[in-house]
Amino acid sequence: MSAGDVAVRAWRGVRWYLREFTGEARWDDYIRHCAEHGHQPVSRREFERRRSDALERNPVARCC
Repeated sequence: MSAGDVAVRAWRGVRWYLREFTGEARWDDYIRHCAEHGHQPVSRREFERRRSDALERNPVARCC
């Protein structure tokens, strides 16, 4: 395995981690779910609004 292959693999791992950590991957999961079940997806803006509202209603880890 060359150094370039190692660097690409490392970058993919970092990218995956950041997308999961920030919630960016949730959009892709939602689009995939809609395609599998034949639903019409809402806009990205509406999706993020609903996700934000759900987090406000059900806080997971906050100090206040």
